[in-house]
Amino acid sequence: MTISGRNPLDSGLVLVTIALLLLGLVFVYSSSYYLCARYFDDSLLLLKKQLLAALIGLGLMSFLAYFDYHRLQQLANLALIASFGLTMLTLMPGLSTGGRWLLLGPLQLQPTELLKLALLVYVASSIVRRGERMVSFSEGVLPHLVILGAAGGLAVAQPDLGMALIYGAIIFFLLFIGRAQVRHLLTCILAGLPMIYLLIRITPYRWSRLVAFLNPLKYGQDKGYQLVQSLTAIGSGGLFGRGLGLGREKLLYLPSAHNDFIAATIAEELGLLGALLLLLLFGFLVYRGFLIVRRAPDQFGFLLGAGFLFTLGLQTALNLGVAAGIFPVTGLTLPFISYGGSSLIVSLAMVGILLNISKQGKEGDFAGLSGWRREWGAPLPRSGDLGGLSPWALRPRGGAPRVYWR
Repeated sequence: MTISGRNPLDSGLVLVTIALLLLGLVFVYSSSYYLCARYFDDSLLLLKKQLLAALIGLGLMSFLAYFDYHRLQQLANLALIASFGLTMLTLMPGLSTGGRWLLLGPLQLQPTELLKLALLVYVASSIVRRGERMVSFSEGVLPHLVILGAAGGLAVAQPDLGMALIYGAIIFFLLFIGRAQVRHLLTCILAGLPMIYLLIRITPYRWSRLVAFLNPLKYGQDKGYQLVQSLTAIGSGGLFGRGLGLGREKLLYLPSAHNDFIAATIAEELGLLGALLLLLLFGFLVYRGFLIVRRAPDQFGFLLGAGFLFTLGLQTALNLGVAAGIFPVTGLTLPFISYGGSSLIVSLAMVGILLNISKQGKEGDFAGLSGWRREWGAPLPRSGDLGGLSPWALRPRGGAPRVYWR
């Protein structure tokens, strides 16, 4: 381990992470105690598991806060291979439960969460290694599409299309801020849309989720039941909520009240004010993360920090949007809040690496966002530099975007 950094830990990021973690523990218990008491004779069962994951995650966060994040570049390939191997084990009968979790004694590990973290580190490291070759499709975009295909294929096989889409969003975001040409990325995205539609259309439960999302009241007794109950929970909370622990939807009316739809439970028990508090906490986390990213000392730190921030923000937006009926059901957890040990540990690990980036952050020419810009085509010369030639004569054909790291 390398102790590094000359700055103190970002106290704002630490405090908001702890606040979200505590809020999550409170509502994991509140939303699951009736379920656990009825089916497992232990109202604290899920809270105990989540608390164990929180302790592991906090330990990992503390370690990574003082572990030089540059060393992750050396571990990127190994971490990716190991994550692929663990994820493939979930496809073997007898080694997993529900097709997504590996059984590890009292714990269940979801390897796709580890693969998400490994992909972030690997792609950020790969972009730095490739440098100016990122503007080439064959050398900059195509190798990462192969990785995405393998990771997404494993996720879909579990089946977990939501996680596969998260993988795609992460990789395309990193490629965008990592010098890949926008026309290449847009072409790949447009080419992938029919495949996504096909994966939804040929799978009955995915298609039913989409149909129910479009008209939840019509299917309120079957396909749209979960969404209707979520909206009922949010609406019944009013301004101040029913009171902590007094929610009714969690009494086996709202499925997945302790993980996918925990935001609905929070809105029911704490009301609009509680929901706004949740949004403010996540907003402050994104703000602190943005300050860290903009002061990143090098390109790897910038890509890594921006990738973590994008992932946490995207998952938060999707989960809250699903609970509010803005997006179809995806099965994605709410970071730091939802029940799910693997998700919690990975989220805390991301915060730990962000803290290490903040310790090494600096102001100056190479600091974060001030060292990154995207230009559409070549910069135009000053008047008189071309001896009468049109300045557009030197503009690259097609106006390909260029990204420079100063």
